[in-house]
Amino acid sequence: MHFFVSKFKWIMLFSGLLTCSMLLALISPQTSLKSNFGETMEGPLAEIIVRNWGALIGLMGIMLIYGAFVARVRRFALVIAGMSKAVFIILILSLGNQYRGFGAGTAIIVDSIMIVLFITYLLLSRPSKFTTNS
Repeated sequence: MHFFVSKFKWIMLFSGLLTCSMLLALISPQTSLKSNFGETMEGPLAEIIVRNWGALIGLMGIMLIYGAFVARVRRFALVIAGMSKAVFIILILSLGNQYRGFGAGTAIIVDSIMIVLFITYLLLSRPSKFTTNS
């Protein structure tokens, strides 16, 4: 278990880089929508929403990368990114079953694995109640 905790920054780095791949939606919203959901949306509002969605997910990835190298923010980054991924999974499973055959289905699997790894790290790296911060 100590090995997992001590090397976890590499898992965070990899998870962050994968999450940053959603920055594609910021650059090319229609390409991202097509690859993730098999559909596109038209109009300026769709452009704004999809680009913002991609930027926010990309920022989660950057936060994971930052947390990989700055231990004092690691737990915060894992909790926020994990909650974001959980919301996405819940939304797809409850409202978007038709999108599971596209990139969204792959994202559900990958994000679920990340969430399990994040929770495992958070549980294993908990400070002991017998240690003091002097």
